[in-house]
Amino acid sequence: MRNVKQIYRADSQHWVGDGFLVQPLFSHMGEDRGTDPFLMLDYAAPRVFEPGRISSPRGVGQHPHKGFETVTIAYQGEVAHRDSSGGGGVIKEGDVQWMTAGAGIIHEEFHSEAFSKNGGMFEMVQLWVNLPAKDKNTPARYQHLAKDNIPVVQLPDQAGHLRLIAGEHENVKGAAETFTEMNVWDVVVNAGKEAVINVPASHSLSLVVLRGNATFNGKEQAGAGRLVSFEKDGGEVRIAAGSEEVKILLLSGVPIAEQVVGYGPFVMNTAEEIRQAVNDFNSGRFGSIH
Repeated sequence: MRNVKQIYRADSQHWVGDGFLVQPLFSHMGEDRGTDPFLMLDYAAPRVFEPGRISSPRGVGQHPHKGFETVTIAYQGEVAHRDSSGGGGVIKEGDVQWMTAGAGIIHEEFHSEAFSKNGGMFEMVQLWVNLPAKDKNTPARYQHLAKDNIPVVQLPDQAGHLRLIAGEHENVKGAAETFTEMNVWDVVVNAGKEAVINVPASHSLSLVVLRGNATFNGKEQAGAGRLVSFEKDGGEVRIAAGSEEVKILLLSGVPIAEQVVGYGPFVMNTAEEIRQAVNDFNSGRFGSIH
């Protein structure tokens, strides 16, 4: 059995632009919570936005990234994305955007035109995924993972299901292409049921509770908005739901185990590489959005 190491809660929240009120659950700029190869996670908990912002949609304007990947999971609501690699489109409910900043990219994210017009409930996760040193300068690219193209695997005994955004489960491969070995799964455990989850012993493991109250291994409990960190040793994890369905984002992966130097939207391995990233951006090497 893989035991719970610690349970964290967000100790602050802040706006990203004017469209995303987020709770940071871990960050490479803060305490090491054992999440390598994942750098940062911001959770925008369910929030109702009023309709009528068509002429000035909420969101965040053009900004750069370099040296890692951003993953945006739209649970409720819609996000319109454009970037300097030519990627873009509307991330609809259930869709995932997997953007590789690599050698450098500029992007923007706003509430979609339809969501801005109609308003409604909005919920999303933005995850930063590290790239190993050898891939920090890979060409930027964009993967749009439509809801219908993300495999869903049913769990035994009608306990729930897994949605495989990235990684693999029982020979079913997730939708995203990744640079290192990892799993990014939506886990749903039905009310009154218990699910057994197993990931390789070589993986770090963290679970983000998005909905409901979960009991882990018959002992520790965590509710929505909590990050559950697990010990490094392998073994199964038992997740039990009470009277309500539990929804969890599972993050596991082989740690990259390299030095991380972060500066705002850039994540590299050395301070000199950060200086180069700033110079590349200021010199226009990240391209532009057309």
